[in-house]
Amino acid sequence: MTVLHNPVIRGFAPDPSLVRVGDWYYLATSSFEWFPTIPIHRSRDLAHWEYAGHVEGAAPGDSLAGVPDSGGIWAPSLSWDGERFWVTYAIVRSVGTPYFDLDTYVSTAPDVSGPWTPPRRVPSHGFDPALFHENGHLWLLNLQNDHRPDGRRFAGIIATQLDRETLTTVGPTRLLLQHDRLIEGPKLLKRDGWYVLVLAEGGTGFEHGVRVARSRNLTGPYDLHERPLLTSRHDPAWTLQKAGHAELVQSPEGDWYLSHLTARPLRTPEGPRCPLGRETAIQAVTWDTEGWPRLRHGDTRPAVTVKVPAGQRPALRGAGLYSICGCRRVGATSPHRPAADNATPYYTLRSPAAPSWIDPTTRPGWLRLRGHHGPDSLWSHHLLARRITEHRTEAQVTLQATPTTFTQAAGLLLWYNTSAYYALDLTWTEPAGENQHGQQWQQQNSGRTVLTLTTRDENALHRVSETEVDAATPLTLGVTIDGADARFWHLTGDIRSPIGPPLDFSRLSDDHGPRLRFTGAMAAIHAVDLVGASFTADFKDFQVTCTPG
Repeated sequence: MTVLHNPVIRGFAPDPSLVRVGDWYYLATSSFEWFPTIPIHRSRDLAHWEYAGHVEGAAPGDSLAGVPDSGGIWAPSLSWDGERFWVTYAIVRSVGTPYFDLDTYVSTAPDVSGPWTPPRRVPSHGFDPALFHENGHLWLLNLQNDHRPDGRRFAGIIATQLDRETLTTVGPTRLLLQHDRLIEGPKLLKRDGWYVLVLAEGGTGFEHGVRVARSRNLTGPYDLHERPLLTSRHDPAWTLQKAGHAELVQSPEGDWYLSHLTARPLRTPEGPRCPLGRETAIQAVTWDTEGWPRLRHGDTRPAVTVKVPAGQRPALRGAGLYSICGCRRVGATSPHRPAADNATPYYTLRSPAAPSWIDPTTRPGWLRLRGHHGPDSLWSHHLLARRITEHRTEAQVTLQATPTTFTQAAGLLLWYNTSAYYALDLTWTEPAGENQHGQQWQQQNSGRTVLTLTTRDENALHRVSETEVDAATPLTLGVTIDGADARFWHLTGDIRSPIGPPLDFSRLSDDHGPRLRFTGAMAAIHAVDLVGASFTADFKDFQVTCTPG
């Protein structure tokens, strides 16, 4: 036997959709405004996972420009029909409004590494769609949204039959189930003559859970079991919170397992916060005497450790921009810890990395970024990020650049979204003793090069600290995260010189602020040039080291 330790995919990896094909398990997760779109991991034993690729081209035109924070690609559903992989997902363009303004797409591929067919739009009732394959027939499941005044945004689960080749609608849409409590994320399977509907319940926060309904007929009516299959909402002290959004899969040995999202909160004076985002976990499942699924350990709370049959571990692989280490993990040699997730990608915002702004060849050993919009942009922020997967993390990078105006900057970020980030940037400011008054263009050689630490919250941008530096030589910048404390620094010789006071890392989470937020904290490098879009900055040795606690 092998012991898996939850979460099995740590850090920002929400809404897992799990499928088995032969001896391999494949798992797709949400990407929201980030590229690569729809990351996919694979495993042979459910305990050790590797990055296997992504659904390239999931965003039409390879662009999510303009989508709001936590918009973009929500809750993909991965499936296999015996010949090819299918994925369906919604691109959500409005968040926090009565209208989701979304489009639902379907794409297929012979292998998860591609090539994926260009996405085709299908009926777009709501987010979190799924596909069900039966005897050559294809069904699209979804929730319906009633945007009207006094309407219910979660107004029931529906199913629409699609033609497998044209993806056009076949027959009427059917209402499968309505419920007083919020339900979404339908996944359908058939077992022992029952159609079993697995549902996310209660929203994706601390009230999250999983309910199960079943019917003898695909189109219903469905009976909802009164007891949750999975939830942690009744035990706020439990290690794994927000447990929900699940999918069932059967192993080659005939055992059943459940993938679900979860989160590991920090306990703060303001309440629990989850800066690592929503993560992926696996549970073992049995079926009771009446044919309902139950967690094998006899509880509704998610188990931290789960015994699974030993299988051949995948060989972790990595080459190229989209398979560079996402977060180097240390101290993970215990058999109760997962293997290092060292084939996960760089992430970019709202578009893939492009030769127009990223250059790995001009200066050997360095990566050159060309600046464009500022960090608050929903359109063209030139940023490379890596997921933060543990509450003890250190990020650092060596930077060389020569900003000549306050509209140019480059540096190291702790990033959640455009209204929640911390930035340590190399930039220009006025000569010592002068007030801030914009550029004095007739005196372009005057001024100072500084490291500026700024914080962004939902209200404004704040300058925390400013330190004059010599930009003639490379600078090493870093940040050390320990629980809720984030401390920025730069190297002076071999000594770490602190920059500013400790900052609250827990603010970079779903759980801070008045608006809905669904992603996770990242460490990133970026470059900004608001005027000329020509300023460049050179980076090397960008490292993110995560230490399990």
